Amino acid sequence: MTTDSNVTPQSALRVGAPTPAPGVPHAGGASPSPHTTPVPAPTSSGAGTGAAAGEGNASFGTSVPALCAVGILIVGQLYTVLPVLDDLAGSWSTSTSAAGWATTAFGFGYAAGFLFSGPLSDRFGRRRLIVTGLLITALATVAVTLAPNLVVGCAIRAVQGLAAATFAPAAFAYIAERVEPARRVAAMTWLTSSFLSAGVLGQVFSQSVAEAWNWQTVFLICAAAMVGGAVLLRTVLLPDRDTATTSALDAYRAMGRLLTKPSLVLFLLATLTLLCGFVAAYTALQLMGPGSLSERPDAMLLLRASSLPAMVLVPLVTPFLVRLPAARRVVGALLLAGAVSGATALLAAGDGLGLVTLGALMFVFVFGIAVTAPALVEAIGSQAGAARGAAVALYTFTLFVGASLGPLLATSAGDSFATVSAVIAGVLCAGAALAAAGQQLRR
Repeated sequence: MTTDSNVTPQSALRVGAPTPAPGVPHAGGASPSPHTTPVPAPTSSGAGTGAAAGEGNASFGTSVPALCAVGILIVGQLYTVLPVLDDLAGSWSTSTSAAGWATTAFGFGYAAGFLFSGPLSDRFGRRRLIVTGLLITALATVAVTLAPNLVVGCAIRAVQGLAAATFAPAAFAYIAERVEPARRVAAMTWLTSSFLSAGVLGQVFSQSVAEAWNWQTVFLICAAAMVGGAVLLRTVLLPDRDTATTSALDAYRAMGRLLTKPSLVLFLLATLTLLCGFVAAYTALQLMGPGSLSERPDAMLLLRASSLPAMVLVPLVTPFLVRLPAARRVVGALLLAGAVSGATALLAAGDGLGLVTLGALMFVFVFGIAVTAPALVEAIGSQAGAARGAAVALYTFTLFVGASLGPLLATSAGDSFATVSAVIAGVLCAGAALAAAGQQLRR
């Protein structure tokens, strides 16, 4: 889910640099897809140019799998609390719906972190920022298990999200600089796919470990894995190069200019609905899913795992999907996800929603969400001109603000799965309408 565009080795926030967003595709000028990737263009500093990138290329077989494994771990932290909301509520003496704030807090911290991690990556180096960020994230992850109540727990989760946001921009920039050009397509594809699959794998892991031990063990294992990941990446990633970067203020000025474009703002508002609907759907399944889930202890685990193939399917069909304009893909995929959510609401209201049917619906729902993400990046990046990096920073920030609002939507929309599913359908269809209006306004 990357793009055919020229990219400098600068971070996600450098003005003029097409930028990959965490958990989502790289932004660029042409057509982002899971099968295309940026090729670095010459820069004034010389770092990360085609020539430089050819000197001391990173080993694909060691660095890319390591980055993907750590990427699943980091992005998965947004979703690990969903299966253990009841356990968190018991430990923190609060309600299950209130415990959903633990997801929201991480999401807000994660979203805000992307606005700062790009310049930090430029200034301190890719490997150094990745390793340092992993160690800080590990400490925050351990601290979550020591939180005595909801307020402290949410504060720590926000810090955890802020630290976790250092990984993705630096990882994408490292691939753009150090992996040999002929293999960057595969490298970007694997990394973006790992980010997307974390939404499912994080939940499967959390539920499995919590059922075997407790929710604290989920976080302790993740923290230990982060320390191991820091050691691994410190070993396999090449040392940082000195780079000459533009001022971080330039990126923030570019963001301000982009926010004056009404059509782009409408696409950003459509972005807000994407992970909002996704996270809300899984939160609702956890809190108020159909009776078939509670009747079988393994039903929820199987339901979550059944959506994973939808993530794998998207890269396979992307060469066909990219024949459609990006805006049309955004509208169509959001409408598909909204229609599936609406069908889920109707079946749940009529007590006709069995586990197999629900699994099939969630498969199509996740597929629609996964198709929308790269199309939104392309649609937004194509309007940014030379400030594509700033545009994708705004996109990523908006995307994870939406993810943070997902639990709130699920707990405030109603007390039944059918009602919440209907509201999610409305939110996603509203996103499709916003994208359609944005495209019409641009014309």
